Amino acid sequence: MIQRIQTVYLLIAEILIGILFFVPLAGISGQNASIYRFDIKGLSLDGILKSDIASGSMPLILVWAASMMLIVVCIFMYKNRKQQIRFSIITIFILLGFGSLIFYSVLSTATILSGGHSFRIFIVFPVIAAILIYMAIRAISKDERLVRSIDRIR
Repeated sequence: MIQRIQTVYLLIAEILIGILFFVPLAGISGQNASIYRFDIKGLSLDGILKSDIASGSMPLILVWAASMMLIVVCIFMYKNRKQQIRFSIITIFILLGFGSLIFYSVLSTATILSGGHSFRIFIVFPVIAAILIYMAIRAISKDERLVRSIDRIR
């Protein structure tokens, strides 16, 4: 059912990943003492995207969009619990890869700029979302066991 606790876990995970589109993930200092803002959309200085400094952020946007869509699919697959668990596991791996991709992108961009970097707290959101999806998987499997036990009684 859509009003179960696993839906709440999946919605919170969706909100956390959605927030990542609007917040800075890291601050990168350049050679000329300028502070760049690194987010999913790319690297910016004073609100102007700097596509010539670092590589494109298209992989980040694609993985972000894929994870957002998979979480929505997981929410609405409540009638088929086994497939919901499978899609949730795939989403966990994509989120962990997304967190790794963010980390790698920040480090490589800081290396290109020959400057330092400082991560923001938002960098842990993919890991928190993966934990929430794991908790949803546990709740889904609990529902599956309950349904099987009721079928066995009949």
